[in-house]
Amino acid sequence: MASVDVVIPCYKYGKVLPTAVRSVLDQPGVDVRVLVIDDCSGDGSADVARELSSADSRVTVLEHEQNKGHIATYNEGLMDWASADYCALLSADDALTPGALQRATRLLDAHPEVGFVYGRPLHWDGSTPLPPARTEDQGWTVYNGLSWLRRRFALGEGCITSPEVVVRTSLQRRLGAYNPELRHTGDIEMWMRFALHADVGYLKGVDQAYYRVHGQNMSAAYYASVVNDLRQRLAAYTAITDRTDNQLPDRLEMDRQVRRVLARDALRRAGRAFDKGRSEIDPVDELVDFAREAFGDIEGLPEWHTLQLRKRLGARRSRALSPLVLTAPARRIRQHARVLKWQREGI
Repeated sequence: MASVDVVIPCYKYGKVLPTAVRSVLDQPGVDVRVLVIDDCSGDGSADVARELSSADSRVTVLEHEQNKGHIATYNEGLMDWASADYCALLSADDALTPGALQRATRLLDAHPEVGFVYGRPLHWDGSTPLPPARTEDQGWTVYNGLSWLRRRFALGEGCITSPEVVVRTSLQRRLGAYNPELRHTGDIEMWMRFALHADVGYLKGVDQAYYRVHGQNMSAAYYASVVNDLRQRLAAYTAITDRTDNQLPDRLEMDRQVRRVLARDALRRAGRAFDKGRSEIDPVDELVDFAREAFGDIEGLPEWHTLQLRKRLGARRSRALSPLVLTAPARRIRQHARVLKWQREGI
C-alpha cells in the first residue's frame, strides 16, 4: 500500500481545519499521515488541531511560537517532516475529494518516471456538505516533462491551483521546495522545476481536490494588483530559464516567448480599462511599463496598436465601440479556444 504524507499549514482557519484533515484521513487504499502546522494563529486554531490529533494518532501537530509565513511553513513540512513515498500540501481551507490519493498514487506507482500527479480542482464556497465531485476513474495521461514545461511557457499561465497535486517525495527532496523569493507564484515555479527532471501525470475527468474560493484567500488581495501578478508570473518563468540545470537548447526562445505572452496580456488589460470606462482608475501606465520592461519592442505587438486606437477614441467612445471595432482578431479567438481546450485537458 502506498504511503502519503500530507502537510496542512494553518493560520486562523481552525473552523474549517477539521474538514481538511478528515478529507485526508478518510482516503481509502493508502497509508496516510497528516502534519498540521499552526503558524501562530492565536485564535484557537491550535486547540482545534490538538483535538484532531488526540482523536487520531495519524495526525501530528506542530505549533509555531512566532509567525513564519506561508512559504517557510510549507517548506518546513515538505522538507523536514515528509518521508512517505509521496507527499502533498493541502491548505487548511481546502479538502481532498474521495479517493484522490489512491488515484494519484496508482499512477505514480505505475510510472516511476512521473514526478508529480494532478487532476482538476473543484471550486467551492466553503459551505457544507461538500458538493459532489467527479471521482470515477477515467484513466490518465503521462506528459513528457519538457513538453509540459514548454506548454507552460507558451501559455504564460499555470494550470494547477495546488491542493490537487501529489508529489514523489524523493523528487521533492532532491529538487527542493518553494522558492521564498516567489511568494505568490512559487507553486508554478516548483512544478516547472520538477518537469525539468521528471514526467508529469494527469488524471483525466476527475476532481482531485476542493479549492475554496472566498474573500479571505491568501492571494485575493495580491491578485487585485494585476501588475504585481504579472511581475510575479514573469519572475517564476525567469527563475526556470536562469537555472544552471536547465540546459534546454531553446530556453532563450522560451524566455522570449513567455515575455511576449505576458506583455500582450498586460496590453490587453490596459485596453480593457478603456472598454470598461476605467482608464482613469486601472493602472494603464504601469501595465504598459511592465510590457515594455518584459518584452521591449511592444510597438510591434497587435495589442499595442489597438491600445493606441482606444486612447485616440477616448474611454467613452472606446466603451461604446469595443463590441464592433476593438474585438480580438480572429487568430486570437482561435488561440483562446486552443487555450481553453488545453486547460480542459489539464495541460
